[in-house]
Amino acid sequence: MANREQITLSLSERQRRNFSTNFKKQKVREIELGHSKVSDICKAYQVSDTSVYRWVEKFGSQKYKPERTIVESKSDTKKLIELQKKVADLERLIGQKQIMIDFQEKMLDLAEQYYQVDIKKKFSGLPSDITGKIEKK
Repeated sequence: MANREQITLSLSERQRRNFSTNFKKQKVREIELGHSKVSDICKAYQVSDTSVYRWVEKFGSQKYKPERTIVESKSDTKKLIELQKKVADLERLIGQKQIMIDFQEKMLDLAEQYYQVDIKKKFSGLPSDITGKIEKK
């Protein structure tokens, strides 16, 4: 009878293989307990190391999953708070300016109705590129 080392599968044969979930979990447990290495499993079952690492990522315990650590200094925190305050102040200022614009437009509309005069002037020209003044067509 032939050993596993004597049998080599072709690329197409290896691509068609599907390992069961229980098999994958068992091999991941072996890796986590230190009974096997990833390279040993790759050689024994002719599986790529990428596939085995995917198994470890999917079925492994939390301690093997990479953790992200974010280090933030006090100066970064202060800058962030200052920028958030500045954004809030600018938003408040924009809101106040919009209220003033709405108020002025309403006052112009009321004045036009009261005096029956067209206060808002409508120009047909476009602003000039050089002077910024309004040109008539």
